[in-house]
Amino acid sequence: MNQQNLSAFIWSVADLLRGDYKQSDYGKVILPFTVLRRLDCVLEATKQVVLDEYKEKMEMGINPDPFLLRKSGQSFYNTSPLDMKKLMGDQDHINENLYSYVQAFSPAVRDIFESFEFHTQIERLQKAGLLYQVTEKFSQVDLHPEIVDNHQMGLVFEELIRKFAEISNETAGEHFTPREVIRLMVNLLFIEDDEVLSKPGVVRTIYDPTAGTGGMLSVAGEYLEEHNPKARLTVFGQELNAESYAICKADMLIKGQDVANISLGNTLSDDGHQHKHFDYMLSNPPFGVEWKKVEKEIRKEHEQQGYNGRFGPGLPRVSDGSMLFLLHLIAKMRPASEGGSRFGIVLNGSPLFTGGAGSGESEIRRYVIENDLLEAIVGLPTDMFYNTGISTYVWIVSNRKPESRKSKVQLIDASDMWQKMRKSLGSKRKELSEEHIAEVTRLFGSFMEDEKNGKPISRIVHNNDFGFRTITVERPLRDENGNILLGQKGKLKGKPQPDPSLRDTENVPLDEDVEAFFKLEVLPHVPDAWIDHDKTKVGYEIPFNRCFYVFQQPRQLKEIDDDLIAVTERIKGMLEGLKA
Repeated sequence: MNQQNLSAFIWSVADLLRGDYKQSDYGKVILPFTVLRRLDCVLEATKQVVLDEYKEKMEMGINPDPFLLRKSGQSFYNTSPLDMKKLMGDQDHINENLYSYVQAFSPAVRDIFESFEFHTQIERLQKAGLLYQVTEKFSQVDLHPEIVDNHQMGLVFEELIRKFAEISNETAGEHFTPREVIRLMVNLLFIEDDEVLSKPGVVRTIYDPTAGTGGMLSVAGEYLEEHNPKARLTVFGQELNAESYAICKADMLIKGQDVANISLGNTLSDDGHQHKHFDYMLSNPPFGVEWKKVEKEIRKEHEQQGYNGRFGPGLPRVSDGSMLFLLHLIAKMRPASEGGSRFGIVLNGSPLFTGGAGSGESEIRRYVIENDLLEAIVGLPTDMFYNTGISTYVWIVSNRKPESRKSKVQLIDASDMWQKMRKSLGSKRKELSEEHIAEVTRLFGSFMEDEKNGKPISRIVHNNDFGFRTITVERPLRDENGNILLGQKGKLKGKPQPDPSLRDTENVPLDEDVEAFFKLEVLPHVPDAWIDHDKTKVGYEIPFNRCFYVFQQPRQLKEIDDDLIAVTERIKGMLEGLKA
């Protein structure tokens, strides 16, 4: 059964729920039942040997847990003699039996169903007279990994969540990232480490602070499995949405990961992995979402812990918290002396330029660039995400840059690398093909300036080129007769008083001399001006689009005149024809 047919089958359960459930509540039933059937199928082959082992160890008074895990061949087990097909044999007691079956799972699985609030749904379905029918529907579909592999199952979950988000007017993009975008990010994350990652027995950690359903962690694991089956990737994550967390945890459980590494909660206000550092990290934080709810905790950490905490460099405006995740990931980097880290994060355009010199956003950019952490930024096409059509950018950040990349940033314009989707999914109308992913990966790997059809697609920019000084230009305050008023006390005593209404600012590139700029650009226009050096601030912005601007020579005036004459003559001829 392919993914679309499987999604359609599971979605057909909605027909049973219609009337008794609001559309926006369908996911509360369908998602946990899908997970339950998946786990049910995974344990099917070892069911009897686990039950026999459980009985034996209980009679001996021995903790059965490690033995049952070994017998099940998974990182979870179930000690109930029931399974979903056997539940069908007792319609009158489906409620109690289903609940006892779920309770017989190992603790990690029970936590998943608690996150789904599954017991509440069992009772609600029972009262509506639907529990047996819904359970029967799911017992008929085979979700064994040999029939539906882990990658396909992940896509099924994402498709279901997208549909539920659409009908309940939620933001689908907050739950997951398109798989081809993740593949690109994973390629960029690992490409410089292919040699290290190909060594037998290598163990690395990867972390996603906005894990969603676990798509990024899964694709990273698939990449490493493909390139080096003997390597081991230990995954860590945190997710705010309880349903997404439950699916992520179930997915990791089936893949043999330690699900204790997946935390539930708000990453910014309640870090589930305090004091931990990771080799690799990936994140697609929500775009343009305010952080007012957790403002108190974040400001407290910023003010009390400074650079010993996560938010030392500065705080962005409350209306968009995406740069807080950037700082959070930087704080999670393994020290360079211990091998360092690399991470990829998806951001919208605002973090490139929002905020003037001295603002929280500018200070965060300053910290990232002056510490030489930014390796590359890839500009993606518009209409790539399910919930927004805006331009998005992948930042690659590392504290272990290769020598050739030090003090430089690579900008890659992939905005024209896309193919139209056969069917739009929300705001997503475009996708990256395998060829596009390979092309961006090649550009990043070669670390060279490049162009296509005469248009630049890769630029190498020195760190200093992003910096500037904002100088404050003052002009004297004058009386009604035009005489300059002098200060009477303090540091302005005997000096011209500044006129606030004439005050202006100028941005001077870091590599330019401020005094030379002032003499050349300001004094010829306002000879009485001066610089208030106490107000000078250093700022950073990344003018991504400007770096790819190509000047086009205007057409010659004679050529334009000739065109106008030709058009005029044509119009005259048409008018003459109408008269005739």
